[in-house]
Amino acid sequence: MRIALTYDKNQNLKPLEESEIIAIIDEEKREVEQYENPAYGMSKEATMAAILELGPEAIVVKPQFLCPGSYMMSYGQVKYIPTNYSTLKEILDHLEEVKKNIRDDLEEEMYAEAYPE
Repeated sequence: MRIALTYDKNQNLKPLEESEIIAIIDEEKREVEQYENPAYGMSKEATMAAILELGPEAIVVKPQFLCPGSYMMSYGQVKYIPTNYSTLKEILDHLEEVKKNIRDDLEEEMYAEAYPE
């Protein structure tokens, strides 16, 4: 399985537009491919477009990593893996456990825009 993740240079998981790196965990090759995010600092939709071009089967997400637009762009094309882990190392160390959370869709609060209170 090819699993996408988004993180910064310190390998801390980040929302799409804040990620400097787009990574693909390729289980078959047993490697992590890393790509510079061409949409860093732009938008979640632009980053999602770059991710989809890499052909992942799933993407690791945390609350507000996606937005309604990026969720709709990816819905039906990838599966989602919600996680509480915060770094690439934690994901790799617990990959089998993380993959058990895979799903076809997300609860709305996972991709809803954050509104300041």
